[in-house]
Amino acid sequence: MSRIGRRIAFDYGDVRIGAAVCDPDGILATPLTTLQSKDPQLKKQIAKLIDEYEPTKFYVGQPKLLSGADGSAVAKVLVFTEMLTSNFDIPVVLVDERLSTVSAAKQLRESGVNAKDARSVIDAAAAVAILEQGLANERK
Repeated sequence: MSRIGRRIAFDYGDVRIGAAVCDPDGILATPLTTLQSKDPQLKKQIAKLIDEYEPTKFYVGQPKLLSGADGSAVAKVLVFTEMLTSNFDIPVVLVDERLSTVSAAKQLRESGVNAKDARSVIDAAAAVAILEQGLANERK
């Protein structure tokens, strides 16, 4: 399978969905945007991202407990991934997202960003962590 092409990662949440994108070579992952989970225009917004970035793959964070078992939010994530697969002809890969949001919040805090004031930034940064994990899995 080719490793060339941009990939987009999503950190799904009940309120917001963080999104991140990588360069075509899969080297640099950057925060992209934050979408609203309940927005009736969500599919159109994702289609716009697809038109702009032409991703070859989606990564979606799979909520897991520290034990490795699926977290309680996994059902909602699976509904989101089903929406992606049924509406867009792009492969979707679930990526273990344990601690992605915690890690993103810590990094932002260390860089001087107040986590409470920047929830959408945290969601996009968590998507970067998911994307980086997905890209690392590709290189294995």
